[in-house]
Amino acid sequence: MIGRDEQTADRLTALQEEVGQLRQALVSHALIDQAIGVVITVGRLSPDQGWDALKHMSQHTNVKLREVARCLVEWPARGRVPEAIRRALPAAVEYARARTHADGREDAGEVRCGRPV
Repeated sequence: MIGRDEQTADRLTALQEEVGQLRQALVSHALIDQAIGVVITVGRLSPDQGWDALKHMSQHTNVKLREVARCLVEWPARGRVPEAIRRALPAAVEYARARTHADGREDAGEVRCGRPV
């Protein structure tokens, strides 16, 4: 039978691991949100389209989503992005636009700030 102190220590260890995982998830989420911002700016997309494009790039370059996001967020500071991601970006933007039209969602390129462009 496990003693009370041992159970408490095990529970504390499990909670510390969970807190670490949650902190990492917050960092990853913020990084992915920033990368979506880069994609929507470069591709003139909506946030939903930016998310679709980011996922598409990850899937078609076989690079983890978090790593694609990191490369895109660092792009302005570094002045470059890895070749595979650079090549995948235009196709991902087109994919996101085509998916929007197929789903019947509004195209972000048609309206800006409530005004036609």
